[in-house]
Amino acid sequence: MYLSYVILFDVLVVGGGLAGLTSALDLQKKGYSVLVFEKLAYPHHKVCGEYVSMEAVPYLDYLGISLLDAVSINKMVLSTLKGRTLQADLAMGGVGISRYTLDNRLYLKAREVGVMFVFESVVSVIFQRETFIIKTEKGTVYHAKVAIGAYGKRSALDKQLQRGFKGEKSPWLAVKAHYKLDGFPDDTVALHNFRGGYGGLSKTESGAVNFCYLVSYESFKEVKSIAHFNKNVVSKNPFLGQFLEEAQQLFPAPETIGQVGFEKKSAVENHIIMCGDTAGLIHPLCGNGMAMAIHSAKIAAETIDCFFREMAYSRNQMEKDYTKQWRKTFGRRLWLGRNLQSLLLHEKSLEVVVQLASKSPSLIKSLISNTHGKTIRF
Repeated sequence: MYLSYVILFDVLVVGGGLAGLTSALDLQKKGYSVLVFEKLAYPHHKVCGEYVSMEAVPYLDYLGISLLDAVSINKMVLSTLKGRTLQADLAMGGVGISRYTLDNRLYLKAREVGVMFVFESVVSVIFQRETFIIKTEKGTVYHAKVAIGAYGKRSALDKQLQRGFKGEKSPWLAVKAHYKLDGFPDDTVALHNFRGGYGGLSKTESGAVNFCYLVSYESFKEVKSIAHFNKNVVSKNPFLGQFLEEAQQLFPAPETIGQVGFEKKSAVENHIIMCGDTAGLIHPLCGNGMAMAIHSAKIAAETIDCFFREMAYSRNQMEKDYTKQWRKTFGRRLWLGRNLQSLLLHEKSLEVVVQLASKSPSLIKSLISNTHGKTIRF
């Protein structure tokens, strides 16, 4: 049996992904005591597209995170199930870097500036008398004036917090693995459609190609395994079929995430400031979720900083301001991402749109511009 005791911090961060690590690092640099709860020790892989648009790079550099080894990406290719393609330049562009490397880099920098870490699951978060009380699986109790929720797409905490979407079934499964393939272009991110889903391919800093796809359970339940699904469904797209035939998988087994959903969430829940996927699942077609998670962490850190520094700045005002900034910054991109996904999953419509869009460079440029945000200012 573990004994319960209390430890005090300024800010407690539940979840050590991109949003959690970035917000913790920023707040610690601003002079606050921060503790991050994360279930797994670093480094570890996460299911992710592993493409960061350039909008986030200057801010990461400001935080002391170098991306000099990342792969520069400035082109996009989209293909339909029948093999029709659409190619475009990415005006802003981005870089390819694995979550294994980037998360660990953020973790090491956070530790360097004084952020504390607890590698345990959080079992409860209670707000009481202007204080957050967080308890871990080992019975330790932590107190703080502010709490950030950055624990990802879904968690048992959502049920404890009585978030409205928790009882709903999510129809999506995400699958990721790294592959070795000589000749895959460094500068290109590719998006390929297949029956019931779509997948992205891009290079990472190690030279490996990241293949991450999203598929509906309705499509996946008809097969026996990921290998069988890749062979009999994913490979029906000629580009993906060629890739899977020629590439060598580097993971012993693909990483997967179940219960992936795109339902609306609240940016603040029970006074907890939610970041990244915890505030609203960042759609794969919004430009990229990695940059948006990082940006949400910056907004949270700045709002929390105001709350601590300004006596007249109430908790209620902090929560209103954060919610307003979240919607202003990400609302349109999330809406566009949901609509683009609907199009991408409708094979006949996608064929027509790709054919028309290939004759209208201005339309492609506009879409890309609206799915990538502006450079994060600091």
